[in-house]
Amino acid sequence: NIRDVFTVPIGMIVDPLSRTMLVVVNTIAPLVFIYSIGYMAHEEGYWRYFAGLALFLFSMLGIVLANNFVMMFIFWELVGVSSYILIGHFYGRASAAEACKQAFIVNRIGDFGFMLGILMLWHAAGSVLFGEIFAKVPLLESQSLYLNIACILVFCGAVGKSAQLPLHVWLPNSMEGPTPVSSLLHAATMVA
Repeated sequence: NIRDVFTVPIGMIVDPLSRTMLVVVNTIAPLVFIYSIGYMAHEEGYWRYFAGLALFLFSMLGIVLANNFVMMFIFWELVGVSSYILIGHFYGRASAAEACKQAFIVNRIGDFGFMLGILMLWHAAGSVLFGEIFAKVPLLESQSLYLNIACILVFCGAVGKSAQLPLHVWLPNSMEGPTPVSSLLHAATMVA
């Protein structure tokens, strides 16, 4: 029975790292929202822009508070979707349409590695919960090569989202989105 093999409890974790990230995201995001009110006041797609911004904020908070890899991966993908929406806000311009597609595709490459790494960690530890995986790491020393590969694959997701070499090609073109998007996505939360 598959339910006996794989379960994902829905939960949150609030530790010192997540508290720090909550402060960062919840300090920068309201400033971007406030600035955007005036900046986007006369632009087409005003409400679509704010819907994308709200989805991005919701997704970032989900990543910060997730207590397991499955929830984190779901919110991780929502960040990718909302980034696509925000970068391609001016989709009538060919350069913006191409930029959002490029960002989406390059991020999927990193996310594929992230997903493989999660599956490998689940296979090795028998759990996707961060606490349970960390508790079992000393017991898995005989599988150090396997765990190293799994961790490198998980890191691939971060490489894609934070625009690190070699998955950095999407970042310069993503400036096709509205300026407040650049400050939120690139300077404050996702890339940083």
